[in-house]
Amino acid sequence: MPTTPRWKLPAACFAALLAGALLGWLAGGHVATGVALVAVAEIVLLLTRDRHPARPIMASTVAAKHNRLMTRSRRLASSLRDLRRTASQLPDGVVLLDADQRVRWFNHAAENLLGLRSPHDRGAPLGQRLPASELVDWLHQDEREPLHDTVAPGRPDSQISVSLLPFGRRQQVLLARDTSHVTRLEQMRRDFVANVSHELRTPLTVIHGYLELIDPEDAPALAPVLGEMRAQSKRMGQIVEDLLTLSRLETQHRVEDERVPMAPLLATLRKEAEALSQGRHRVAVEADAGLDLLGSPKDLHSALSNLVSNAVRYTPAGGSITIRWRRSDDGATYSVSDTGYGIPASHLARLTERFYRVSSSRSRGSGGTGLGLSIVKHVLNLHQARLSIASEPGRGSTFACHFGPERLLAPSNGHDES
Repeated sequence: MPTTPRWKLPAACFAALLAGALLGWLAGGHVATGVALVAVAEIVLLLTRDRHPARPIMASTVAAKHNRLMTRSRRLASSLRDLRRTASQLPDGVVLLDADQRVRWFNHAAENLLGLRSPHDRGAPLGQRLPASELVDWLHQDEREPLHDTVAPGRPDSQISVSLLPFGRRQQVLLARDTSHVTRLEQMRRDFVANVSHELRTPLTVIHGYLELIDPEDAPALAPVLGEMRAQSKRMGQIVEDLLTLSRLETQHRVEDERVPMAPLLATLRKEAEALSQGRHRVAVEADAGLDLLGSPKDLHSALSNLVSNAVRYTPAGGSITIRWRRSDDGATYSVSDTGYGIPASHLARLTERFYRVSSSRSRGSGGTGLGLSIVKHVLNLHQARLSIASEPGRGSTFACHFGPERLLAPSNGHDES
């Protein structure tokens, strides 16, 4: 029986490996590697099964490995198909991008929300397949925070939130979620609060007016009751006014910019703190920024005054309150520090939520509405500023408003902080 020349076995194996490498370049991953190994196994079997009857053990071993590799390759291919079908049915838009932000793959939701079309848009830069919009500008940024409540390119009547996540080797996954229903619900909530607050304002004003007309001396037995009724009606009126203010701020997108002289404003804030304190606290002002603000005088006074009144309410008698206006590395900072009760760290992240209270009994006793810090946050957002809070239980708190350089002005008319 003729024998196989020795050079044919290595040559055949090399040919199989070359074929496997080509498949690996075209398909990628473990599936192509398995195909290459299977090809080698097939060549080895063909060259050894009949030509070398003395090696049945080697042939059966290669055959077993061949079967295991084929089974593994089929399972992997099946898992990949299942994963692709699952991603295709996700309600959120999913777009796989390469290092140059070219579209490699996208699901049905991405077609609906982003307006992509298969196979026309595959391989094209994503930014070129979308109409000029806030989303395209966001894609071209080097550092990206998630983009919220932007118009969906594929459905102009819908709002989406978009995020970009790293994936694999220099690839990215773009996720787009339809938030239209959340936006509609939020708008309904705002309208409800605004309408109810507006309707409550008139009857509360009437009730409070009649209570003021009643003289406690005419009914001494009712004097304590009348005093409590007046206090509570006044508090309810303040809650309504704060709700209306908050509703206005939430629907407002910009402010009418005016010069806000800080020297007289700081003097006013100090007088308000002393009036509310009634001599129970030490109030100090430290101002060396030498700058005015650009923004809404009414809204800024409301926000900065809220921080001062909170410090007075939540600082025991004998404590101190310090109002500061200073330059910082990235602009200027207005801060209010107190030596009050302090706030546990677990509550700090939620302080700007409406009606959120660290201690409900202490908050109600102080006369606060639970809306002050929420108003502060919205006013600062309208002025491209931010609020930071530092606090330690038993040692007091510091609430700081950080304003960027675009909101700062040199004092005019000889105004300067003192």
